[in-house]
Amino acid sequence: MVHANDERVTAGGVDVTVSGDLSHAAAVAEVITACVVDKVPARLVASDATLWGPEAESLAAIRLGWVDLPASSRALLPQLAELREQLRAEGLDHVVLAGMGGSSLAPEVITSTYGMPLTVLDTTDPAQVRRALGDDLERTVVVVSSKSGGTVETDSHRRAFEQAFLDEGLTNDQLSRRIVVVTDPGSPLENTARNAGYTVVLADPNVGGRYSALTAFGLVPSALAGVDVEKLLDDAAALAPALAEDKDNPGLLLGAVLGAAANHGRDKLVLANTGDIVGFGDWAEQLIAESTGKQGRGILPVVVEGVDAPGFARKVGADTVRTVIGDEDVVRPEADLRVSGPLGAQLLLWEYATAVAGRVIGIDPFDQPNVQESKDNTGALLERAGDGPLPEGEPAFSDGAVRVYGDAELLAGASDLSGALRALLETVPDTGYLAVMAYLDRVGDSAAAELRPLLADALDGDQVTFGWAPRFLHSTGQFHKGGPSVGAFLQITGASAEDLDVPAKPYSFGRLQLAQALGDLGAITSRRRPVLRLHLTDRAAGLGQLLDAVRALVDGAAR
Repeated sequence: MVHANDERVTAGGVDVTVSGDLSHAAAVAEVITACVVDKVPARLVASDATLWGPEAESLAAIRLGWVDLPASSRALLPQLAELREQLRAEGLDHVVLAGMGGSSLAPEVITSTYGMPLTVLDTTDPAQVRRALGDDLERTVVVVSSKSGGTVETDSHRRAFEQAFLDEGLTNDQLSRRIVVVTDPGSPLENTARNAGYTVVLADPNVGGRYSALTAFGLVPSALAGVDVEKLLDDAAALAPALAEDKDNPGLLLGAVLGAAANHGRDKLVLANTGDIVGFGDWAEQLIAESTGKQGRGILPVVVEGVDAPGFARKVGADTVRTVIGDEDVVRPEADLRVSGPLGAQLLLWEYATAVAGRVIGIDPFDQPNVQESKDNTGALLERAGDGPLPEGEPAFSDGAVRVYGDAELLAGASDLSGALRALLETVPDTGYLAVMAYLDRVGDSAAAELRPLLADALDGDQVTFGWAPRFLHSTGQFHKGGPSVGAFLQITGASAEDLDVPAKPYSFGRLQLAQALGDLGAITSRRRPVLRLHLTDRAAGLGQLLDAVRALVDGAAR
């Protein structure tokens, strides 16, 4: 639904409509005028690294290759077509992707939108990894994707699949045809892969991970799964000319709205998917949170379940911009932003808009200064503990199948699960947010995702995010530590019924998962931000208990 006073730009198959009710419309116009005066559209598509200031220039100079991807990535198409045909001829039609962050989120939204099966493995949960290892192994080809070549999760997945293939009796020659590696030129993974005889597809090194949807990281697993990736590039190419223009530029309008709104206190971007694009919010969440959440500033993306969800249709604070991705005819009138268009074009659109918003906010949209901190903490914990137990500390108390960890100041005398949750919610400041961080099995423990809408209903207009770990560490994890200090945190871990060793490493997947949780916990508590850790000694029972406690809070808030 478009109203007479809405601002609307349509170009290259994309439509961006801004509600006339969106506050700070004058500020948006000022941003667009300033960008035009400074020739931002033309400079951005020309890969001008000076757009974000002198401190960002050196990194931007090697991170702007994404603007040319609709054309440059076409060189990959013959290789991908040949590789897919070869694998299918060998009966290898079950594709597993081992990757983190942009290496997994982009292929997941691409294949889901095009209806092609892809098993995405971006977890260290033993049960989830074990399930992937046992699923049609005789038909499986594994795409191992890592830009740096040293991502601990992806390295662990590669080792696990190599061992599983060998245990099935494959020779080294047969194994070499089961693994396809996507990485940057010169990475440690490239050397390992070539020595093993694996197929290697090199990505553009001048593109950062979260901007890599249209590089080999997004295209290789998607093409092998059966997606027509040429169509994806065609749709992006149709939009590209408009992004150089001062007028009728949907990327400029979207970026100006995001940046101006954030500068005026509307820094929560609620994303609701409608229409044919599936799971777009999860990809956009990483792009926006990791690009903008730093130096105490940023835009917090909040992925909701739909236009009827709390945080979008109800319990919405004044700090929120409600955004719908999808078909216009199903959009609610309360939406502040409406963005429609084919997936390839939208991927390019949001990358461009995020880069513009970074300039408006005054940050470098290409670095991620706080992501490494949790990684370093994890490594240090594993090294210090050796073969001994990880330093979990003592729980404040236990309630049924849930151990509760939190400092006395946070718990404020609470002695049961409901009291601890209530105490945490009371720490969320006005215009703040609550982050739920689940170090669990995304499939087997899927009920945990019900916590987001329930907790959003329990809060009075404050937004709630939900992240499966460790994937969120490569996404909103940057915002948690580098963004505004207005977050409260609920970390959930769980006992594993059966652990799984990481081959040739001194730790198991379960131990790595717990070290990641404790490492990030340390990064958050070092900033004196309120965090409650709940450990489920029995996952099914503990999750049921937790959901019941949150429902009781919702009922209490409604009375």
